[in-house]
Amino acid sequence: ELMTGYTMLRNGGVGNGGQPWVLRWSSRIRLTWLSFTLFIILVFFPLIAHYYLTTIDDADDAGKRIFGPRTGNELCEVKHVQDLCRIRESVSEELLQLEAKRQELNSEIAKLNLKIEACKKSIENAKQDLLQLKNVISQTEHSYKELMAQNQPKLSLPIRLLPDKDDATFPLPKSNRNCRLHNCFDYSRCPLTSGFPVYVYNSDDYPFGSSLDPLIKQAFEATVRTNVYVTENANIACVYIILVGEMQEPVMPKPTELEQQLHSLPYWRTDGHNHLIINLSRKSETQNFIYNISTGRAMIAQSTFYDAQYRPGFDIVVSPLVHAMSEPNFLEIPPQVPVKRKYLFSFQGEKIESLRSSLQEVRSFEEEIEGNAPADYDDRIITTLKAVQDSKLDFVLVEFTCKNQPKASLPTEWALCGERDDRLELLKLSTFALIITPGDTRLVISAGCTMRLFEALEVGAIPVVLGEQVQLPYNDVIRWNEAALIIPKPRITEVHFLLRSISDNDLLAMRRQGRFLWETYFSTSDNVFSTVLAIIRTRIQIPAAPIREEPAVEIPHRSGKAAGTDPNMADNGDLDLGPVETEPPYASPKYLRNFTLTAMDIYRNWNSAPGPFHLFPYTPFDPVLPSEAKFLGSGTGFRPIGGGAGGSGKEFQAALGGNVPREQFTVVMLTYEREEVLMNSLERLNGLPYLNKVVVVWNSPKLPSEDLLWPDIGVPIMVVRTEKNSLNNRFLPWDEIDTEAILSIDDDAHLRHDEIMFGFRVWREARDRIVGFPGRYHAWDVPHQSWLYNSNYSCELSMVLTGAAFFHKYYAYLYSYVMPQAIRDMVDEYINCEDIAMNFLVSHLTRKPPIKVTSRWTFRCPGCPQALSHDDSHFHERHKCINFFVKVYGYMPLLYTQFRVDSVLFKTRLPHDKTKCFKFI
Repeated sequence: ELMTGYTMLRNGGVGNGGQPWVLRWSSRIRLTWLSFTLFIILVFFPLIAHYYLTTIDDADDAGKRIFGPRTGNELCEVKHVQDLCRIRESVSEELLQLEAKRQELNSEIAKLNLKIEACKKSIENAKQDLLQLKNVISQTEHSYKELMAQNQPKLSLPIRLLPDKDDATFPLPKSNRNCRLHNCFDYSRCPLTSGFPVYVYNSDDYPFGSSLDPLIKQAFEATVRTNVYVTENANIACVYIILVGEMQEPVMPKPTELEQQLHSLPYWRTDGHNHLIINLSRKSETQNFIYNISTGRAMIAQSTFYDAQYRPGFDIVVSPLVHAMSEPNFLEIPPQVPVKRKYLFSFQGEKIESLRSSLQEVRSFEEEIEGNAPADYDDRIITTLKAVQDSKLDFVLVEFTCKNQPKASLPTEWALCGERDDRLELLKLSTFALIITPGDTRLVISAGCTMRLFEALEVGAIPVVLGEQVQLPYNDVIRWNEAALIIPKPRITEVHFLLRSISDNDLLAMRRQGRFLWETYFSTSDNVFSTVLAIIRTRIQIPAAPIREEPAVEIPHRSGKAAGTDPNMADNGDLDLGPVETEPPYASPKYLRNFTLTAMDIYRNWNSAPGPFHLFPYTPFDPVLPSEAKFLGSGTGFRPIGGGAGGSGKEFQAALGGNVPREQFTVVMLTYEREEVLMNSLERLNGLPYLNKVVVVWNSPKLPSEDLLWPDIGVPIMVVRTEKNSLNNRFLPWDEIDTEAILSIDDDAHLRHDEIMFGFRVWREARDRIVGFPGRYHAWDVPHQSWLYNSNYSCELSMVLTGAAFFHKYYAYLYSYVMPQAIRDMVDEYINCEDIAMNFLVSHLTRKPPIKVTSRWTFRCPGCPQALSHDDSHFHERHKCINFFVKVYGYMPLLYTQFRVDSVLFKTRLPHDKTKCFKFI
């Protein structure tokens, strides 16, 4: 084997391949050398390099050293290293500041913990003090009640005593003609607390019912069904009513038959006391068939009376029932202006029978005549009126002979000529309408005279009644001298002079009053029947039933969201709001002096204070008669409960003006599917003094969101659901409104608390007017001869928008139940103009303009969604509304004013320590 290896080395060191061995050995040597070289490079070269780098720059010129060690400042001279240095320094400073803050906060936390402990102790002490105060208050109230119980008698409503069915002990008068309330009326059936129940017989249950005029019977039955005083329990009734006319001629029963039927009524009680017989007339030729019937102690209400038949203060003269089953069309009624018309006065009529022939032919009349026969002035009247017509000093139209067959009439009565439409057309052209009473003075009123009076008032012709002996309809409760001229017949020669001497202002006032009387007491069957009941109730001194309030259907909602206070709303600037009420909400007193009206009050309100608010607001609201808070005239006899001396300085501020020391107001806010806007508006009311309640009128059929959280503003929020989407809902007299003062406000209106409070103060001194912030005015468009609505800034105004205004709840009743339905229909048609309608109503009743108080210019919500008033058709619709309302009222009731109410110290800079007063000028 060794030989073999030697041989192979000699032959080249290669095996079978034939390679020499020397080559193989040399390759091994190269590999070993390469490995050793790499070892030397990797180990010794770094050491040598390190030594070189540390010793090569030991020269004296330090600026030329490149690789040597350097200080920190020298390293920062490099750009990227400089940024890192700055960051390190900034972080170090922030850490130092945070550490200082932490220590400061720890110190404050320690102090606050001490304060918390002190507050907890104060709260415990305050609770103890509050508990003691409550105990003291409770003891004081108990002592006060004991003192009041000792010093005041115990009063309660009297127990109602029902009389016996037969009333056998009721005293009899000497004659039925002498019947008055004191001897022919049983007051025991009508206690003050009875509520004036009225029982109405069904005429169809009696034979004479088939003879009644179908239209009158139908209208009467419809009115009875809706009257609040009618009862079906005859045992508790105060008054019993039976309708006996108007009878139809062919089937009219004989007087003896009708008398027997009346006496057989189940509650007639032998003499008919507390009964009312109503004989309505729809035609001028209605006969007085009750004249020869014994009616006992029953009262009679009809349009025709003889002197021997009429019992003053007991019987009632009623107006004719012309519009039996229809409402008057206001568009067909002429306007009240111009004041003077084509004819100064007019008269059409024909006298069928003279007084002398009447006295000779009617024996029953001759038997009742005492002394000489009355003088017949009709011939002198004819001569005088024809002379005025022939003089042509004024245009007059008098005709004493009918072109066609005259209507049937009573003896000595002037019969009507022509058809009703023809007569109305003539009266529309007449400033005055002559009404000549019958020549027989024993005929105190006739159906023909009442028909002439009805037609004259309907079209605005001022009635001139010739004959002072006449008894006009409802003459004991209506002051006819405010709407008509009643002149004795002997003054016929002075009539022309008298009519020419009346000023235009007086003419317009009389025409307006006549229009009011016609609308309120004459125009419909409901007005006639309600007026008759109100007269009887007033005579026997029973208070009126309260007017119906609108029941509020509440929408359930969640509240609890804490309402914040907008600093712009709560910051009152220099105006001090005065003491803030901390008591719970309280209602305004109702029905004050309801049973305690003195003779002095009645005299003052019926004679010296003509106006639409005679006893308001002391007595309950009554939809019929003026003596219970309804308007009787067009004057300004308003006697507010809160107007008064006011005061100065702190006294005025504490009392808020007027004589009522405690009073609050209710906010009524109309909204429609603007939840976010509504919530913001409600939150702005947080902390508002003297706020009683907020009534949100939800005018959308879609209910609020279930997850909507309503704000807690410290007073109740009542969300009322409406039957339909109507702007008239803003003025409904909701039963949830317990205060007299109402602040009507839009859901997007912005008012500061000081503005609202000042407006409330102003309203309390002018309770009969609208007091608000945004003013508007009306203007006459000469080219188009129509009225325009204007919202431009001006030095005068005639309206205050109810989007932010105070008004009395009384006007909510009038707007919803008394104002003509045509106006509310117009509001629903255009979904507009409800604020204009309210201004028309108040100005029409009070004859006063609204009051504007100072407010900021930024009234509307700047970020709220688009409102209805921004629509292009908004102003066109309001133009139409104004012109339509003028037609309904017959004239323009709005009045201009340049009056604005500011605080005495408005825009006056004073030191803060000075006392301020806020009485307006």
